[in-house]
Amino acid sequence: MRPACGRWRHCAVNKVVSDFVLQAKGVGKTYQMGGQPLTVLSGVDLELQRGEFVALQGASGSGKSTLLQLLGGLDAPSEGEIIFKGKSLRHQTPQAAAIFRGQHVGFVFQAYHLLPDLDALENVCLPALVQRAPQAKAESRARELLAAVGLAHRMTHLPTELSGGEQQRVAIARALMNEPEIILADEPTGNLDTGTEAEIIALLAQLHREHNLTLLVATHDNVVAAAAQRIVQLKDGRIAD
Repeated sequence: MRPACGRWRHCAVNKVVSDFVLQAKGVGKTYQMGGQPLTVLSGVDLELQRGEFVALQGASGSGKSTLLQLLGGLDAPSEGEIIFKGKSLRHQTPQAAAIFRGQHVGFVFQAYHLLPDLDALENVCLPALVQRAPQAKAESRARELLAAVGLAHRMTHLPTELSGGEQQRVAIARALMNEPEIILADEPTGNLDTGTEAEIIALLAQLHREHNLTLLVATHDNVVAAAAQRIVQLKDGRIAD
């Protein structure tokens, strides 16, 4: 329950802690296309509470993917700021942004983005190895995660030997590898059939509950959005009321 004082609670003298794990404040993004400005996002305000499951819904081209990239530190806004646990990420160096992504954010993409020459176990291990975790520790956690997403019997299979749904399960396990506080999923069921789509959404909802993840799923699908606790509509680069 939110404290009576509203969005902020005072935990000690002169110390204020936000209820929100991730915020966008007045965020805009403009690209230069052929020498002409193309504004993809404008004046976006979004707040994600700890442990919340939110669907970001909008048509293709509405700016959903761009907003997820900004929230996850893959790109920087042209205006406004991204705030993580009360701290602005506006002036991050590329190295600091990489650390932020590696330690706090897990990404799930529509196209899976698994490395084709690595098997499922090796793909899941990658985020931990990038953070210089010991090989044995990384493999142990990867095995646990693959078992948790129902792929204990497919660990040594290459992506080409897995179905689309299985590849997305590997991608979800990979996103959880470094125990992130936030999962950003961009159209995670966009390449799947209806039955497999339902399985992946059920899996994300289960993992959200079990790990108290802050989960933001970008989707144009009403069925996917209905699984979330809250739906935010994005239209023409702006949050719609």
